[in-house]
Amino acid sequence: MVGVVVAAVVLFITLGSVVAAGLPLITALLGVAISVGGAFALSNLIQMNDITPILAVMIGLAVGIDYSLFIVNRQRRLILDEKLSAREAASRAVGTAGSAVFFAGLTVIIALCGMLVIGIGFLSTMALVAAVSVLINVLLALTLLPALLGLVGERICTAKARTKKAASGNHAHHGFSHRWANATVKYRWVIIVLVVLVLGTAAIPVTKMELGIPSGASANLDTPARQSYDIISKGFGEGFNGPLLLVAEPKNPSGKISMETLGKLVQELQMHDNVTLVSPMGVNATGDIAIISLIPKTCPTDTETRNLVQDLRDPASSLASGNEVTLGVTGFTAINIDMSSKLSDAFPVYIGIIVILSLIILLLVFRSVIVPVKATVGFILSVLATFGLTTAVYQWGWLHSLFGFDTGGPLLSFMPILVTGILYGLAMDYQVFLVSSMREAYVHGRHGSESVIHGYDLASRVVLAAGIIMVSVFAGFIFAPDAMIKQIGFALAFGILIDAFIIRMTLVPAVMAVFGDKAWWLPKWLDRLLPNLDVEGDKLIAKLHAESGDKK
Repeated sequence: MVGVVVAAVVLFITLGSVVAAGLPLITALLGVAISVGGAFALSNLIQMNDITPILAVMIGLAVGIDYSLFIVNRQRRLILDEKLSAREAASRAVGTAGSAVFFAGLTVIIALCGMLVIGIGFLSTMALVAAVSVLINVLLALTLLPALLGLVGERICTAKARTKKAASGNHAHHGFSHRWANATVKYRWVIIVLVVLVLGTAAIPVTKMELGIPSGASANLDTPARQSYDIISKGFGEGFNGPLLLVAEPKNPSGKISMETLGKLVQELQMHDNVTLVSPMGVNATGDIAIISLIPKTCPTDTETRNLVQDLRDPASSLASGNEVTLGVTGFTAINIDMSSKLSDAFPVYIGIIVILSLIILLLVFRSVIVPVKATVGFILSVLATFGLTTAVYQWGWLHSLFGFDTGGPLLSFMPILVTGILYGLAMDYQVFLVSSMREAYVHGRHGSESVIHGYDLASRVVLAAGIIMVSVFAGFIFAPDAMIKQIGFALAFGILIDAFIIRMTLVPAVMAVFGDKAWWLPKWLDRLLPNLDVEGDKLIAKLHAESGDKK
């Protein structure tokens, strides 16, 4: 709710009109209602956890507001700068900015659907529900929003805004964004070095990041889950909070497990350094399966517990080979360990997919070699810094009282992959909105630092507003009672904060100024092979200008 209020205020400040600010909110809220309602309607057919609908609300609200804001802002610019009618400006805004919105939304959807390759059911469901939420908001921005703009008509711009623009004429108003762009261009090398050093330092805790499922050990002290956990730990030991269930089978398919073998197995298990209690639970009627309950000494999220599970499963261990059995380990603790291990192994692969995808998509959009490489390196910096900060806060417990929790613990196992996919899509949104304006300035005759400053001046206001809205929406979930929601909200809020304000709005213009016109270099053979996506609708504008010239 706080995020929606902040978004409304930011929209009003950015657009200067209650009517204009209300349209993105209406579109986004309707998109969220449709996507969440659809998810609940399908809840009987697909398995959803408690985080899935909340994630759909997070993503849908954030991208829905941003995409509509981009189109409304473009329409207002056309009305005020080119003196077009509201209807003509709306049509042209959808034809130009709408194509950028379509591409940006498609990028987010592709990034989310990339999680399907991991092969974990609940994570795939979360990714698909979030992707559908993005798709719905893109469709509403390209269909419902133009209809609403038609209903609003000329009221999209206030009389005050028109009078102010008429008084200033075509003279550029050198506001804060213009001065900031000049500063980043002037001190580009200092900015590049500082950004790399600061984000590199923030990323250091990533090397110590531990993944798992938050348990009662990391719940707040005043919750029943934490109080029960502490009572059990104090009275019996931490391991009683996460018992393991062992399944023993004879290596020989025709063999049997005797009670003598079971007793020997229990005695040997009890001798392990990290075992508190072993209880035989019996052998089945056919004698080929035995079940044993085992209580570790360490808590479910400790590294020692993970090592114990690996030791028990090792087919070459003396425990298994000496008793001619194969041991399997299950239970909630073992499942969490397995899932965390699988996600940890998949994370580098997913990062690799994202990097390759980023290079290909940005190469197609900007028809440049340098821009995709720069954007991808910036994204990697922001992601590593984000997870570094998340590790320091939620695992090490830094500033825990500020963020409303008592005890640190392992990070949510699927959080890095989920957050990386979402941040990638949103980072590419800002990249498209900002750098496409720089390219437009370059194509229209401005060169070097002039094209960087001019493009930044045009697009930075909407990117700034979009970044503030995103951060406020995600930050509203940091103080949720659920530890998993807290971590996701924190990572997304600070990820957007870093990527939008440090990478896109500070590092990008500095790096673009270093390369100048060479930033748009593309080998001729590659230029002939690549399709022209025309993300900013340059062909439409050229056609309209040509038709206008013919009429004259």
